[in-house]
Amino acid sequence: MPEADIPAFVQEIQHLFPRIMRYLEAEATRELIGLEVTPGQMNALVVLYEPKNLPMGELADLLGLTESAATRLVDRLLRMNLVRRDRDDVDRRVVRVRLSSYGRQLADLVFQRRQEQFTRFAERLSRDERSNLTQGLTALLRVFQDLEHERRETDPAFPEP
Repeated sequence: MPEADIPAFVQEIQHLFPRIMRYLEAEATRELIGLEVTPGQMNALVVLYEPKNLPMGELADLLGLTESAATRLVDRLLRMNLVRRDRDDVDRRVVRVRLSSYGRQLADLVFQRRQEQFTRFAERLSRDERSNLTQGLTALLRVFQDLEHERRETDPAFPEP
């Protein structure tokens, strides 16, 4: 992109992103209807879905929370019967968190709703648009990660994700 095109790009992104975020937030709210969990709680269930058994510190990092905030979140999820907390077999000081069977069912339902949502979305785009969108989003994620890495190298106080 020629340097002269960057201001127009920035202006367009500043116009598009708030509108896109509004739609994504509305969809996230709709996918939780009737499930009696908050978006933050559902995010924790999604993070726990694949690894199945995460140390509390790693869960906190993946959620972008302090360990104490993650512990409070896990406490609420425990009371809701959505997760289980276990001591590590090797190091008893380490606490591991995993989904309960009910938590897995809830996450499955949300994944199913997301699958349907993104399928409806994809059906309205051409093959080229889908390809361009995934390429663009992949590039955007790479730039975010690069900028975050650079910031951490230059600012030791910059929080980990």
